[in-house]
Amino acid sequence: MSGERDHLQLQRMMAPQLLPETYVYCTFPDFQLPDGLTPICTFREAEGLTAIVERSQAERAQVPFIFESRLITLTVHSSLDAIGFLATTSTCLAKAGIPCNAIAAYHHDHLFIPVGRAQEALTLLQALSADCVQAAA
Repeated sequence: MSGERDHLQLQRMMAPQLLPETYVYCTFPDFQLPDGLTPICTFREAEGLTAIVERSQAERAQVPFIFESRLITLTVHSSLDAIGFLATTSTCLAKAGIPCNAIAAYHHDHLFIPVGRAQEALTLLQALSADCVQAAA
């Protein structure tokens, strides 16, 4: 399996990046995406297809949505079988009362954070990484 597996290396090298777009969650009980939607992510559940799309796309398509969020990508290439990395990052955010919806993709982990808390979350994650770097020195 490719990617970093060591928890401390992942924390040191996470280099969180906040994307400028606002994303929202939509659901489609018929499992069909309307024209004009190009999701950043989909997930098939028993109740329907969940799609995470840019808010502007959802508004143009006039589909209901929830959870306006910003995306923080942890740019380190993490292994899909790494243990504890997402737990550490989500715990850091939870201690500050910041909700986090995490998605592990092939190369990176991605965190959807409420719009109003995204910059604070980025700062906390940068500090978490820096603390790990300082502890290693």
